[in-house]
Amino acid sequence: MSMNRQSPARERIAALLDADSFVEIGAAVTARSTDFNMSGKKAPSDGVVTGYGLIDGRPVYVYSQDPSVLNGTVGEMHAAKIVNLYNLAMKTGDPVIGLIECAGMRLEEGLDCLHAFGKIYTVQTAASGVIPQITAIFGMCGGGMALVPALSDFTFMETKKGRLFFTSPNALAENTEERCDTSSSSWQGEEAGTIDGCGTSEEILAAVRELILYLPSNNEDDMSAAESAADLNQILPDLAQCREDPKLMLSRISDDGTMIESRPYFGQDMVTALIRLNGYTAGVVANRSVLYDEEGKAAQEFGGKMSADGARKAAAFVTFCDAFSIPLITLTNVTGFFADKDSEKRMADEAAKLTYAFANANTPKVNLITGSAYGSAYLIMNSKSVGADMVFAWEDARIGMMDARAAAKILCPSGTAQEVGSTASAYEELQNSAASAAARGYVDTVIEPSETRKYLIGALDMLFTKREMRPDKKHGSF
Repeated sequence: MSMNRQSPARERIAALLDADSFVEIGAAVTARSTDFNMSGKKAPSDGVVTGYGLIDGRPVYVYSQDPSVLNGTVGEMHAAKIVNLYNLAMKTGDPVIGLIECAGMRLEEGLDCLHAFGKIYTVQTAASGVIPQITAIFGMCGGGMALVPALSDFTFMETKKGRLFFTSPNALAENTEERCDTSSSSWQGEEAGTIDGCGTSEEILAAVRELILYLPSNNEDDMSAAESAADLNQILPDLAQCREDPKLMLSRISDDGTMIESRPYFGQDMVTALIRLNGYTAGVVANRSVLYDEEGKAAQEFGGKMSADGARKAAAFVTFCDAFSIPLITLTNVTGFFADKDSEKRMADEAAKLTYAFANANTPKVNLITGSAYGSAYLIMNSKSVGADMVFAWEDARIGMMDARAAAKILCPSGTAQEVGSTASAYEELQNSAASAAARGYVDTVIEPSETRKYLIGALDMLFTKREMRPDKKHGSF
């Protein structure tokens, strides 16, 4: 089918999909409202191009909004086309990709438009956990339309022209866009934690294509046809040097040295990412102590503490992976929770949500303790007690209630420095070592860092057929 190169909506579809694979649905649909002189306005396809096609041979459904039609507003039939596309996607079990550039609701259509918008929210809710939902924002995405990417699983944003907001920056009390552009990709990524990537139009379309290859088509697709030529028993001698920044570790563990990070600009004390192991996709949640820049310098240090933002990001990612039966791996290296007045308002709630997400997930779960694992922060990182199927620990890992020196000061409040030191050494050996945790059954196997990849692959192979029965209930309250 030939593409009209004057339409940015069609150009984006052509750039996203495999060549000549797009089949349009509902091309003849147009606005039916006649109020406020609408009958005299042309609305080809009612401002949204919908259809299906292929990405690297895999079927996907796509809708692309056209800002050149009625100023890029969403009308009743525009929304109905998106809802119809979702219903088809759920019937066939394939992802939906939305390419968004929208000026908001079409005022001329009033309640009909408002009702149709609600139908989009409803069908997105029905599709959640059934098929992957991805949005890419190329221009305006504000007001009620901002809920669409929020209800999606992954969101990408064009850096210069993309605008995502629930309330316009200029409508916020004591704020202007020049003072603080809350609609920008940088603010949405770093402060709100709503996007998974930003860049040029070409870069975010390429990112969507890459992401699709990591995701199952639906919640019943186990991606069992995956193949890998990578060495299953690869030894990685420098892995221990990467424990502070797990992003460096993941690039060495994964089959092809690549990963797709979720919410990379937000809650950076936590890394959430998709990687491939033995050809299969796995989700990784990892504590980060130090963020290194491209030059290998420490750009930010987190002191081994978990933040409320990091916990929130991790909980959402765990829930997504569990919905699609993507196995979960945790790389645990945490000493406690970040503490300040702002964190205290949210920390317990966000930590509880992460605890719930891990404990509730019945997808295969593997925990690797790479460094320190202390207190409740360790427990909620997919520990054995919270439901991990397999727990590994590096030989020099430290696992316990608290740091041995701090414990010794409590146990010997009036002791000399020598007595405190002696008690700390004993506590380290008897309570905090990987060997002591293994002796109690809290760690299944103590491994050398260089053998990490083969142990993770072996565990996921063993857990591939995992089945777990849970008490009957409607759903939890988180």
